[in-house]
Order: sequence, then C-alpha cells, then structure tokens
Amino acid sequence: MMLEQIIDRLYSVPSESIDRGDALHTITELKDLLNTGEIRAAEFSGGSWVVNTWVKKGILIAFRIGTLDAATAAEPFQFFDKDTMGVKKLTLAENVRIVAGGSVIRDGAYVAPGVVMMPPSYINIGAFVDKGTMIDSHVLVGSCAQIGRRVHLSAAAQIGGVLEPVGSMPVIIEDDVFIGGNCGIYEGTIVKQHAIIGAGVILTGSTPVYDVVRNAIYRKSPEHPLMIPQGAVVVPGNRHISHPFAHEHKLSIYAPVIIKYRDAKTDAATALEESLR
Repeated sequence: MMLEQIIDRLYSVPSESIDRGDALHTITELKDLLNTGEIRAAEFSGGSWVVNTWVKKGILIAFRIGTLDAATAAEPFQFFDKDTMGVKKLTLAENVRIVAGGSVIRDGAYVAPGVVMMPPSYINIGAFVDKGTMIDSHVLVGSCAQIGRRVHLSAAAQIGGVLEPVGSMPVIIEDDVFIGGNCGIYEGTIVKQHAIIGAGVILTGSTPVYDVVRNAIYRKSPEHPLMIPQGAVVVPGNRHISHPFAHEHKLSIYAPVIIKYRDAKTDAATALEESLR
C-alpha cells in the first residue's frame, strides 16, 4: 500500500485505535521523505500552488501518537517534547550553515544546501527551505511553510505555520523575496517572486492589501488565499475609519500598501529605500 493511502487510513480512525508500532513506522518514512525534500506539504503544479493534504495528515498523526519524552541528544540544550518530534540531524556534507546560539530544525523539515541560519531561529516540521536562503536571528519558519530560493528572512520575521484544516494552504514565500525585519506572514498568504515586504508589515487572512499602483485591493477569499503580486513592494500604511466617532477623533487602522513594483534591475534594498523616500 502506498504511503499516502496508509496515512489516509490512519488519519480516519480515532487516535486510541491506531496501532502505534504501525503508525511510528509510517511517520518515520514520511519524515525521511520530508527531510530530503522528496515530498512537500505544498507544491507548485499546473500554474498554481497545491496542498498535499495527506502530508499534513501524516504530521498531525505524529502529534497524536507522540508521548512526552526527554531529549538527551540535544545537549547542552534540554527539552521535553513528543517522542515523534525530534530534532533534525544534519551533517557537514549537507552544506547548511547554522551559526552557534540555539537554532533548531525539527525532524521532517527540508533545508537545502547554502541555507544560512543565524541564532536563534527555528524551522518547524513540514517546512521546506530552498537553496541560498538567509534566515536571520529570531526568525520562525512555521509548520509546512514553503520558502523559495535566495529568500531573505530578516531578523524577527515570523512565517506562520498552517497545519489545520489539512486542506488549508500553508504560507508560501517564492524565490528571490525579501522579507523585512519584524514582519509577520500568516494564514496561508502567498508572496510571489521578487516581492519586497518592508519592515513591520503584517499580512493575514483578514488583512486587505491596497495597491496604489494598479488601483486594486487584494484579499483572502474562501476560494483563494491572500496573494502578493510578483515584484510588489509592500510597506506599512494606514487607512481612515469612516465611522463618525472615528472621524471625530481622526482614527485610522493599519493597512499594508503596495507603493511600487520592483524593477528587474533594482536589488531589494535599493527598491525599498526608494519606496520609503
């Protein structure tokens, strides 16, 4: 029986009815394939991103059947976690640079050659981080998040994880995207290639994004996630509230704004600097 079919079967029965030995063997195989990037929680296919729900089901099974255990192999750092949620073991041959200081990659996450992790940062199970990406200090790459090639995740950027519902799109950051410091990208947002997300921008499923270049508003819908267009430069902004009380007190609320589109000849830092002048 194929791994996908086994996971679908295990997911459909109550946790107490699962044969733990059988499930552990299945989860180990799943994590091995996630570790090498042979399978992904979501992938680009047929011109759009598609969720592999069975992969997310397998990760959820790992949480369900896990029992609390003390991890001793992670010294000098001590932690207590589900015994199905260990730390990814890397070798020098994998060419991932992890600077000393408390960074952790959970078992079942793919981290490609050329990735750099500054301390402390964290990559959760199911995540995929492609070649040449920079993960700065205090960065979170959440469960099943998909990070492209040559992405820069600046200090304290939070890339949210989406495990449930299993059909929900995880956060996607495509190739050559620059994410500024203290950004938060959540709830299945897709950031297309070459986009620049300025420092402090928060993108969620309930956040409309205002494009002053194309006179458009982008929102998440029941059918589609929030999507930031290719090459967009997004900065924090605000919009006025029309309610009489708000008008009286000159109140406004946060609103991310696309103020330009990145020129192919302009690097991310220059494009952002020009946009903020």
